[in-house]
Amino acid sequence: MLGNQEIMAFIPTHDYDKARAFYEGVLGLKFVSNDGFAMVLDANGITIRVAKVQKDWTPEQFTILGWKVNGIEKMAAALAERGVVFERFSFFEQDPLGIWTAPSGDKVAWFKDPDGNTLSISQHV
Repeated sequence: MLGNQEIMAFIPTHDYDKARAFYEGVLGLKFVSNDGFAMVLDANGITIRVAKVQKDWTPEQFTILGWKVNGIEKMAAALAERGVVFERFSFFEQDPLGIWTAPSGDKVAWFKDPDGNTLSISQHV
C-alpha cells in the first residue's frame, strides 16, 4: 500500500535561518519553500519538512536522518571541510574521520545539525 508511495521526512528546529544555512549551505540540499509551518527542502527527490518546535524541546539521542553514500571517506572529508564535526563515541573504535566500521563491513559516521539532531552518512556492503 505505502511501499510504492513517496517518503517525506521531518526534522525539528528552533531556528529556520540556522537550519537553512546548514541543510542548504553545508549539506547541499535544495531549498523549496517556507510557509511558516515548515521549511521544505529537497534531498535528491525526497521532501524534508523542517518544522519549528517549542523552545523546551530537546533532540533525541539517536539518528533521525541519514544518507547512504558511496565513498564514505571522501564524503566525510568533504563535509569536514565544510565545517561538519563528526561525533566520537567511547564505546567503539572510529577512524580519524570519525567513521565506524561494523563487523559486517558497513561504515557509519554521525554528526549533528545546529539544533543537535543526530544525522549520519553510511556506506553499506
